[in-house]
Amino acid sequence: MLGGVVAAALSCVISFPLAAAAKPARASARKPVSTRKAAAPASKATVTRVAARKPAVKATSATRTSSAARRRAIARSRAAARAREARELATPRFKLDDAGREIPSPRAAAAIIYDPETNEVLFEEHGLELRSIASITKVMTALVALESFADANEVVTVTRPDVTRASTTYLRNGYKVSVDELLHLLLIGSDNAAARVLARVSPHGSDGFVTRMNEKARELGLTQTQFEDPSGLLSGNISSAFDIARLISYAAADERIGGVMRKAEFNFVPGKRNVHVNSTNRLVRSGELDVLGGKTGFINSSGYCLATLVRLPQTGRQVAMVVLGARSNAARFAETRHLFNWLNAASVATTAPAGLQQQ
Repeated sequence: MLGGVVAAALSCVISFPLAAAAKPARASARKPVSTRKAAAPASKATVTRVAARKPAVKATSATRTSSAARRRAIARSRAAARAREARELATPRFKLDDAGREIPSPRAAAAIIYDPETNEVLFEEHGLELRSIASITKVMTALVALESFADANEVVTVTRPDVTRASTTYLRNGYKVSVDELLHLLLIGSDNAAARVLARVSPHGSDGFVTRMNEKARELGLTQTQFEDPSGLLSGNISSAFDIARLISYAAADERIGGVMRKAEFNFVPGKRNVHVNSTNRLVRSGELDVLGGKTGFINSSGYCLATLVRLPQTGRQVAMVVLGARSNAARFAETRHLFNWLNAASVATTAPAGLQQQ
């Protein structure tokens, strides 16, 4: 009996470690299965993400190519439009007046040729029509500024409101400039901030300066002219081609204004910085006409405008030519050339000997 008990005890001792050892073995056998199941979804997700990125790269490249092609197409279209306009503008248009004479037929909204010496209108198309005049306003600004400042060398400081939303300006907040430099910027570079500074520092103040501009217009007999600001940025600055012809004739006769208008460029040095300004008037820069004075203007409501006082080469006669509401920058100069050529040819024919006229 004792021997049976001992045998049973030995059997338990031997089987216990075997059972204990089997548990870890089964546990370790399950781990790889668990690892493989977790890894499989991660691998699919990675493949999915890579696959999703590849089309995005291709789409971006295609978008860039398409955008570049559109830009090239737009550039070609614009170049073609400019070439068509240049060909069209190179050819003057004419029509017959009531007397059967050939006269210009401008493409601009209004145009006039005016003799300031005789007060005679030599040609006009909608010459009395009221229109926005944009930066031609600055001609009156210059007149009022000259009568407002005793010393053209007086130095003033540009402030932030002067340059805020000024569109065209060579000035910066804090610049110290003279009244004379401001007048040059005003009439050569059509600087809007320069107009604001002149009005603000004048004895009239900004509002009083505009009031004086309108008073000056009445004094000059410009009954169709009204100003709302000194720069011409506001569409409420209005006049007619007839009034503007008289204004440019009067202003250009003053050498302090006409002399500045005839300059093709201007340099000034605010502090240590040199600033170069080109004239906005192509006729002045090219030197093709004998320009005694002139001013450009443009805002959306006015179209492209140009007022010019020129001298005819054959007779020395001075005439004012005004073009308002041209459809492009090039058009206003082309229309002025056509008016000039027509009048010059007519003047030559009038002054030629009788025998030559009959030929």
